[in-house]
Amino acid sequence: MDLGLEGKIAMITGGSHGLGYQIALCLAREGCKVSICARDKRRVDEVVSDIQNQGFTARGSQADVTNESDLQLFYDETLDQLGHPDILVNNVGGRRGSVNFADTSMDQFMSGLELNLISAVRMTKLVIDHMKSQQWGRVINIASISGREHGGSIDYMTAKAGMIAFSKHLALQYAQHNVLVNCVAPGSIDFPGSTWDRYQRIEPPDVVAEFIDRNLPMGKFGWPEPIGETVAFLASEKADLITGACLNVDGGQSHSLI
Repeated sequence: MDLGLEGKIAMITGGSHGLGYQIALCLAREGCKVSICARDKRRVDEVVSDIQNQGFTARGSQADVTNESDLQLFYDETLDQLGHPDILVNNVGGRRGSVNFADTSMDQFMSGLELNLISAVRMTKLVIDHMKSQQWGRVINIASISGREHGGSIDYMTAKAGMIAFSKHLALQYAQHNVLVNCVAPGSIDFPGSTWDRYQRIEPPDVVAEFIDRNLPMGKFGWPEPIGETVAFLASEKADLITGACLNVDGGQSHSLI
């Protein structure tokens, strides 16, 4: 199925591994010119080379998304080397505090908001005006099922819920300009270096088995490819009536009806 993405320019934060890498690869396979950022320059360069070696157009920036000047640099370098972005994927995320409010410092809480929510708002500010002016754009925010129901650290859950609310608000404002804004909410996704990879290495096998039996109806952790394919679909012309949505990609893990 042709998704109509040939020649589109896509920016992906946190594109050097895991979900971000798979998102970048899926978009590149659909014909997008992809621009990624991450803190580790070596990993950025490796991923860019990997995507280029598969015959696709890719570039990368070393950037910390919690640093506003780094985000500006990422945008400026993308603009200079590829052109105005048509697609933005705010993928970066992670916990900074604890499940327990009492054990979470204000610095940790604010750091979690900066990483998971504020960085996405700042990136969106950089790209949205041109998307509006050309009457075409896609903003896809990688939230979490923990933003839709209880789960995760308090800073992470708060930030991801905020991301979903921000996306809905933005979607309604920009729908008339054909700028579509959606969220993808992954469940427990396993890949090398992920939280769930570490969990399986640290915890005894019986504890891991009990977690899977209790929480994962498919009997296994998720994997990055379905996230990448979902993002590519939402970025495409085939999803031109979808905006303000939050799509769970979790193998039935979440319980909420909404």
